[in-house]
Amino acid sequence: MNKELFRTCPESGLQFHKPAELLMRSNAVLAVVILLVGGITALLVTLTRWPAVHLLPADRFYQVLTLHGVNMLIFWIITFEMAVLYFCSSTLLRCRLATPRIAWLGFALMLIGIVVNNAAVLNGDASVMMTSYVPMPANPNFYLGLILFAVGALLGCFVFLGTLVIAKEEKTYEGSIPLVTFGALTACIIAVFTIASGAVILIPTYLWSIGYINNIDAAMYRLVWWALGHSSQQINVAAHVAVWYAIAAIVFGARPLSEKVSRTAFFLYIAFLQIASAHHLLVDPGLSSEWKIFNTSYAMYLAVLASMVHGLTVPGSIEVAQRAKGFTNGLFQWLRKAPWGNPVFSGMFISLIGFGFIGGISGVVMGTEQINIIIHNTIYVPGHFHATVVIGTTLAFMSLTYFLIPVLFRKQVMLPGLAKIQPYLFGIGMMVFTMAMMGAGTLGVQRRHWDMAFTDAMIGFDYPASAYTFMGIVGISGVAAILGGASYILVTVLSVFFGKPVGSESSYGFTTSTLTRAEPIIVPDGGHAAAGKWGFAAPGTFLLAIFFLLVFVLYYAVNWKYLASVWPMS
Repeated sequence: MNKELFRTCPESGLQFHKPAELLMRSNAVLAVVILLVGGITALLVTLTRWPAVHLLPADRFYQVLTLHGVNMLIFWIITFEMAVLYFCSSTLLRCRLATPRIAWLGFALMLIGIVVNNAAVLNGDASVMMTSYVPMPANPNFYLGLILFAVGALLGCFVFLGTLVIAKEEKTYEGSIPLVTFGALTACIIAVFTIASGAVILIPTYLWSIGYINNIDAAMYRLVWWALGHSSQQINVAAHVAVWYAIAAIVFGARPLSEKVSRTAFFLYIAFLQIASAHHLLVDPGLSSEWKIFNTSYAMYLAVLASMVHGLTVPGSIEVAQRAKGFTNGLFQWLRKAPWGNPVFSGMFISLIGFGFIGGISGVVMGTEQINIIIHNTIYVPGHFHATVVIGTTLAFMSLTYFLIPVLFRKQVMLPGLAKIQPYLFGIGMMVFTMAMMGAGTLGVQRRHWDMAFTDAMIGFDYPASAYTFMGIVGISGVAAILGGASYILVTVLSVFFGKPVGSESSYGFTTSTLTRAEPIIVPDGGHAAAGKWGFAAPGTFLLAIFFLLVFVLYYAVNWKYLASVWPMS
């Protein structure tokens, strides 16, 4: 191993392979640029769906909505995840990156694909939404851009897997790979399945768009496409859960409560998350009821179980670490005394709460076949996935960025006061945004529609006044969340390109990382204070879990009540 190609961070002890470091930086910077484009389009979409503003005309709205969807749900997140994969392999395993040239080829293909796809949408003949359902055709370059991006991401996944092989052969770590790397491996495996599904459907659709294939069956397209569309979000889930574990180690020195349980939960993602995509197709006439029931009543619940495990073990490991440091008064001193002024922690914890309480509960509800009848194709659906993908994944990635700026880019975080409030502005704004969308969707407000009032339509529909109130709240909270996103981009860009060089990440108050260690926390015998109350190591987390269960049961029952009101039984 050529030691000249490695750099060791003096504070965290993390070791960076310089070719991998440059790739991480490039992917992270490109991801932030994409996020800027997605944020601008988010503002335009929000101001159009806000009834009091109604900014864009119909044709421009669908064009901007398509641009927003592909950039935010595919390009921004997967590009950032490439940086995470290289970090979790080369850096955490302290080894060289496999085939940097192939990794750069993958990066180039991803960049070209993004440009080609975005140019097709901006050209005005590819306003087909992110789902791009046939038989509505898009410019062939729309599909070509997605294919090129997917091939580039697939190359990045292979480089990640190759790096794991190198680390194993060169024995740069002992025992099993760290849990954070295992989570990244889970994301990578799901990504390979996702990209393969995309190839199965997008390559024929591209050939159809240029005239080489006469017909693409619409029902078949929907089924296979959702193996791409939904599973791509499951890459995000595995990745941001790995980030949660990483940040728990970075900020608190926390170890997983049980490595085996956490790894088993990641395995459940691999086994069941993909087929749980059926909840997007519950009212599709081309699929059998038996298939839908199996996917939504059995497979999906096993995937949900995995998220509930992570939602318990991450805060539980933080609580045990805090109690070991002496924060043992009551059930929640460990949480009150957490570093809420550190955006690395605050962003992660808001991400966890938003993903679990809003995204998780709403996902199970909308995955119930009967209840899905109420909310299918309403604005409830984007309310749900903004909770999972935006609060869950995007905010987790934002919080990790505040650690990476001084560690990876070797720059001080500029505007630290703004950085401290950014996770709250973005996270709380997005929480209100998502819940207001769900409220409007429950009242029947449609998704993807330019004008909820159906102005000048031959057949109109009068929503209750509360629906317009909810959509007004969507507009106001959406603008607040977008300001939070703009604050993140401002802090990141100023810090990376204009920040002062640092000797270590301690210049922004980060604690020493124990990220590469995998030992479980051991509560000492007789340490009743550290062990908490009622004989639990993490009683506060246990109480939060009970509260989560009560909220879930109550919300589930309320939705069955709504179903009874629209589908009376006697």
